[in-house]
Amino acid sequence: MPRYAFKMFLNAGQREEYKRRHDLIWPELKALLKQAGVSNYSIHLDEQTNILFAYLERSERHGMDDLPSQPVMRRWWAHMKDIMAANADGSPVTVTLDEMFYLE
Repeated sequence: MPRYAFKMFLNAGQREEYKRRHDLIWPELKALLKQAGVSNYSIHLDEQTNILFAYLERSERHGMDDLPSQPVMRRWWAHMKDIMAANADGSPVTVTLDEMFYLE
């Protein structure tokens, strides 16, 4: 299963709120991500830089490219944009990371 990693940028002082919102993640969002072929998804915070590191695995025929058009995804972005860097369309600012090593 292909691995995918990226980083996002949390606003200063928002650690607890970010964690709280993800502890209460909407069931319909979880279902949408799984439908899109996403699994083994985790997000980690570097507290020194407020950079969020995200890692997930996705099926060969994943539907992640369609997620931005989904209403539940857009609602989640609107819910999160006050505590993290966001693009004009409300999506989080992300930077894809290239895999440099993998121990199987």
